[in-house]
Amino acid sequence: MMYFFLAIVASLAVFAAPSAAITDIQILNFALNLECLEAEFYSYAAFGKGLNATLLGGGPGSTGGQKAKLSYAVQQYALEIAEDELNHVAFLRSALGDKAVPCPQIDIGTAFSAIIDAALGSKATSYKFSPYDNDLDFLLGSFLFEDVGVTAYLGAAPAITDKTVLGAAGGILAVEAYHAGIIRTLLYQDGAYPVVPYKIQTVDFVQALSNLRAAVGGGKDQGITSPAADGSLYVPYLTSKYESNLVPTNAASLAFARTIPEVLAIVYGGSASTPGAFFPEGINPGV
Repeated sequence: MMYFFLAIVASLAVFAAPSAAITDIQILNFALNLECLEAEFYSYAAFGKGLNATLLGGGPGSTGGQKAKLSYAVQQYALEIAEDELNHVAFLRSALGDKAVPCPQIDIGTAFSAIIDAALGSKATSYKFSPYDNDLDFLLGSFLFEDVGVTAYLGAAPAITDKTVLGAAGGILAVEAYHAGIIRTLLYQDGAYPVVPYKIQTVDFVQALSNLRAAVGGGKDQGITSPAADGSLYVPYLTSKYESNLVPTNAASLAFARTIPEVLAIVYGGSASTPGAFFPEGINPGV
């Protein structure tokens, strides 16, 4: 435990310094932590198992994962995304060589329900949300990750000095953006459906998750409608209340970028300096 504490303190000190102080190795290892999280989640959802020992790099793996109960179509999406995320972990390990860190302890079970409860606030129930129960819950769980991955890679890009590394990071960013677009589109198509058992329409559920990420992650987040869903009844085709917002961007239609502490605050569940949520013992920064 002391190792994790010291590692977190050291990593935050480096990440808070000017971008020139952050090495390409540190950036890639940070990305590896995030890819371990995504790969563990999608691998369990699609295949019912986590990363193998080689991909874990000697790490402990995850807790709480299980095979998701998905329709044929959504299962195909899950399989494709899982393969991409597994390949990202393999690629980063190959690129980093002996400097690659092990995957840290990851929670892909109770972390979801804790974050959902925090997002819903007074509308939360005693029900423990699981992204493995059905198509919609899987998509909502996926939504928690995908936009964050895009903003993380874009935020780190200016600090990368090796153009080869920058090109590889750009390639991964593009794939994560495709994933995010798929998830956002499918959720928008289901926008009027209530999320069981919360009795909250999907557009509002997604907006609550987006609001939470914005609150702890420096803003830079949007739901799947424009204007933002406000809790009023949404009836597709009968009302023009909402337009789609499938691509979250700023006023210049540029994707949002987040700093490493902003990303950590989201995946830790509130604070960049306090491990929790998906990384109960913190990331393994390899500083």
